[in-house]
Amino acid sequence: MTAFKDHFSNVAEVYNTYRPSYPKTLFDTLSQLSKNHEHAWDAGCGNGQASVVLAEYFDHVTATDASANQIDAAPQHPKISFITAPAEKAPLEENSVDFILIAQALHWFDFDAFFAEVQRVGRPGGIIAAMAYEIFHSTPEIDAIVAEFYEGDIGPYWPPERVHIEGGYDNIDFPFEEISLPRFEMHVDWSLDEVMGYFSTWSAVNRYKAASGKDPLIDVEQKLAKVWGEREKKHRITWPIVLKVARL
Repeated sequence: MTAFKDHFSNVAEVYNTYRPSYPKTLFDTLSQLSKNHEHAWDAGCGNGQASVVLAEYFDHVTATDASANQIDAAPQHPKISFITAPAEKAPLEENSVDFILIAQALHWFDFDAFFAEVQRVGRPGGIIAAMAYEIFHSTPEIDAIVAEFYEGDIGPYWPPERVHIEGGYDNIDFPFEEISLPRFEMHVDWSLDEVMGYFSTWSAVNRYKAASGKDPLIDVEQKLAKVWGEREKKHRITWPIVLKVARL
């Protein structure tokens, strides 16, 4: 099993504030696929954003993340057990989980070890759902600046695992009986300050800062300010969702 690569512990609090939430319609659809709703596992749960939503559909949720800082930033919830543990070695009994969720995390895992763990803890006929979101889009002017920032300024600082999201997870050997679902998107209306807060959670931004001692957000903020309008103005931000769903 490969060593845990911690890209987010140093931004756990701001991650909780500025990361978008998956649409409820997506969770409605996924929940309907599950034959039982006793126990769900949120693997690589981060600060528990998706865990809290899962708790609306399942009697109990076990939420694990290898980052203790992320777990510490998660909210207390009567139906959720937050545990610091790698996804490849879950503190779960065999055949004990009806639904396994991996939100914005599968690309960080050791695939062979994790999928073996899924087979161990998942109940036959259970559901595994891996989802992530791509780079956002907004107006053409905003999109051009963000693309230049993403690919150019901080491009070399993206962890290599990012290629899996860019490939729609199709470059991951998903060893389960896949289920075809419609495309989903996330939408928010954000000010410039909210977008900059979101950028501050990007792993490549923080790797750039650590390597250069410079803040790459200063330049991109100046460029966005020229096309944004008033800082408080809300622009619609849309993320296409990458989704791989299967029955065990």
